[in-house]
Amino acid sequence: MKFREAIISQYHAALEMLKQAILTCPESLWNNPDDHTKFWQITYHALFYTHLYLQDSAQTFSLWSEHRDMYQLDWAGPDELIEPPTKALVLEYLTFCQHQVVERVSDGGLEAASGFDWLRFSKFELHIYSIRHIQQHVGELMERMGAKATVDWIGSYDANHQH
Repeated sequence: MKFREAIISQYHAALEMLKQAILTCPESLWNNPDDHTKFWQITYHALFYTHLYLQDSAQTFSLWSEHRDMYQLDWAGPDELIEPPTKALVLEYLTFCQHQVVERVSDGGLEAASGFDWLRFSKFELHIYSIRHIQQHVGELMERMGAKATVDWIGSYDANHQH
């Protein structure tokens, strides 16, 4: 297996686990008023930064067509002003990110600089960093769901079968 194929496989495995968390999240947890940071905000945050870090740089980044500034994790304002995205919309973004993974990892040079001045390492390390970021949030979401739902571990992923 080549490096690019391995990176794509691990991105997709992490995104599939995030998808499971979204799909198994009880409606009562999606926008739980008792949570400081809502379940949906964590999922959107993970996808937003996946999308961002797949680009050449912050300057070349274009927002997803369905993006709303209020979806950002660091948005500060009264919760009642936020109309959360539906699970279906967040899953659309996840699918968009899956396509971006294939396009962007296949095209970019792995030895090049990350393209983000706050992340001073190579594109190769940026991909590992980004996959770890997704997994951190999958773990956080699993912890939130507790015994209510489980997310299966996906070790690697390809279009034909999961491992």
